[in-house]
Amino acid sequence: MSSLRIVRLANFVAPASGGLRTALRELGKGFKAAGHEPVLIVPGERASDRETEQGRVITLPGPLLPGTGGYRVLTDKQRVARLLEELAPDRLEVSDRTTLRWTGKWARRARVPAVMVSHETADGVLRTWGLPEGAARRTADALNVRTAHTYARVVCTTEFAEREFVRIGARNVVRAPLGVDLVQRHPALRDPGLRARHARGDEVLLVTCTRLSVEKRPGTALDALEALVRRGRRAVLVVAGDGPLRSRLEQRARERGLPVTFLGHVSDRGLLGALQASADVCLAPGPAETFGLAALEAMACGTPVVASASSALSEVIGSAGAVAADHGGAFADAVELLLAGSVQERRETARARAECFGWDTAVAGFLHAHDAVTSVPPAVPGGSSVAPGGVA
Repeated sequence: MSSLRIVRLANFVAPASGGLRTALRELGKGFKAAGHEPVLIVPGERASDRETEQGRVITLPGPLLPGTGGYRVLTDKQRVARLLEELAPDRLEVSDRTTLRWTGKWARRARVPAVMVSHETADGVLRTWGLPEGAARRTADALNVRTAHTYARVVCTTEFAEREFVRIGARNVVRAPLGVDLVQRHPALRDPGLRARHARGDEVLLVTCTRLSVEKRPGTALDALEALVRRGRRAVLVVAGDGPLRSRLEQRARERGLPVTFLGHVSDRGLLGALQASADVCLAPGPAETFGLAALEAMACGTPVVASASSALSEVIGSAGAVAADHGGAFADAVELLLAGSVQERRETARARAECFGWDTAVAGFLHAHDAVTSVPPAVPGGSSVAPGGVA
């Protein structure tokens, strides 16, 4: 197949973004390596247009979204539409099904096949913001019906993420996993010196790498640490990430006398990998995660994960960790369960599971969703294959 210009749009991307920023970068690099022309459009403080390792990246000025800790959004629809017309994409890929959903209608008018990537479950996010379960489900179903009808395909990274579209009868869902850099994330990054800076030899080092915002439920990690300390377990927690809840969490840690270190956003990817590799257990408390890239990176570094049972991570981590109900006591129980096994076995198991999720497989899955792959669809961990259905 000839080279395709794949224009990608994303909101809620900031310099301190985590999983979405990583996914956009790695998929763009993969599209480019496959001979296609990826173009990414994101909001920023000022306009820019540059060539990068992931292809062309165009930044349009976008206002800060209050209360999000630095996220910006593309609000000028006319400017975005004009840019899309100038770029004349062969394919459109959108990573925001709320504020950018209008682009699906643009794509239909322009006769451009468009894909929406579901990076989170709509009902899960609505529940974390306080909407009752029934209302969250009804609202999510209405949103997902419109999404499925507006876009040619919806890409879901796990079966978990796919379920809310199956529930409404959508038949244009493609499942394609995300991935992890198995070279840059490796157990050999384990650093005794770094570990010693955060934990003494008899202490358990817990790490959570997450955005400190409501939908990620970072407070559960602090609750888990508190439960462990109350049981007499010598443990400390390092939090890598920033967000609107940081000051509140720091205050909670001070008031309860919890041994927590807040690093803020860690931009040094090597340092972050060393921290993940040096931990005993990584905590992933987000209940609405549809994949969990930070947790997968920790596994690639040989560190097992305790994840929310409400998220997709049970599907991702397999036997390389444990899942827990969304409260501190359950997370503490799961940490104790993992620590009961041998260090070597749990580190080997974590790495082996991560090796099922290379970025090559992810890129192939996404290109297949764009009809840009002519080979056999790649296998998806869990036994399914990536295959498009008919349009809903």
